[in-house]
Formats: sequence, structure tokens, C-alpha cells
Amino acid sequence: MLGILFILHKTYTLDTSSIIFIVVVTALVTGSIIYILTTRLKTVSDTNGVSKENAATKSIQLQAYERLLILVDRIALPHVITRVNQPNASAREMQLLLTQSVRSEFDYNITQQIYVTPEAWNAVKNLKEQNLLIINQLANVLPPHATGLDLNKLLLEFLMNDKKGTLHEVVSEVLSYEAKKLME
Repeated sequence: MLGILFILHKTYTLDTSSIIFIVVVTALVTGSIIYILTTRLKTVSDTNGVSKENAATKSIQLQAYERLLILVDRIALPHVITRVNQPNASAREMQLLLTQSVRSEFDYNITQQIYVTPEAWNAVKNLKEQNLLIINQLANVLPPHATGLDLNKLLLEFLMNDKKGTLHEVVSEVLSYEAKKLME
């Protein structure tokens, strides 16, 4: 039995080149493992950073669509007429009040164009221009002594009888559609 243990207990001696070879292979394997792990960790952290950036960008874009929806509602002619109505104003004064209100609302939100699609922004811009055109054209057909009430009445009658009167609804639908696409 001692003979078997002696055979199993045989010692191996390594020369210097074998030891150097084992150390180099071990260092290369360890270095490769460290490189692979750090590369994967960096890729995962980069991916998380990108998704966080995308989430932040989407949030800003959605806020812009929300603000533009509020803008569209505020510059819808029925709402502008209700908001700025001055019972004793002349038609020209009411024309000025209405156009100033539409322009100031639009100007206040002009920076939102950075965050929305060009189509969405153009729809809002066209609504503003259309509303200003309607106000100015209808104000110009009134006699010089007409009141602000006359202008408001004429505007509301036009809106009820013309398809352009519902343009704000179409623009709201466009903005809602664009915002919903972002949430997909």
C-alpha cells in the first residue's frame, strides 16, 4: 500500500519557462475576463442612459403637445370671443383685442415648435393665421359704426355655417394623434 501512495505522491518539478508560460496564460485569461466584463457593463450602462434620455425627451415632447393643445383651445375663435369680450367696444377695438389675444397666445408658445413634428407645428400655425384672417375679413365687411357685439355675432354665425370654423377641432385631433404616437 505504501508503494501505491509513493507512486501517487510523485512530485513534479517545473522549469522556469513552464512557470512563466503558466503565469502568462493565467494573466491573459484574467485580463480577457476583466475586459469582457467591463465592456458588457459599459454597454448595459450606455443602454440605460440612452433609454433614460429617450424617456426624458418623450416627456418633454408630450408636454409640448399638451401645451399646444391648450394653445389651440385658447385661440379657437369661440373661446377667444368669450374671453376678450368687451360690451362697449367698437368693432375695430374688438378686432384689435381678438387679434392681439390670438397673437399673444401663439407667441407665448412659439418655442414648443422645437419639440413637435413640423406637421403638428404647421397645423397650429395655420390655425392662428386662419383665425386672424377670419377676424380681419369679417371686421372689414362691417360698417364703420358697428359695435364689438356686431363683430362677435358675425364671427359666431360664420363659425356655425363654415367648415373653417371647426379647424381648431381638426388641429386638436392632429396634435392628439401625434402625442399618442409618441406613447407607443
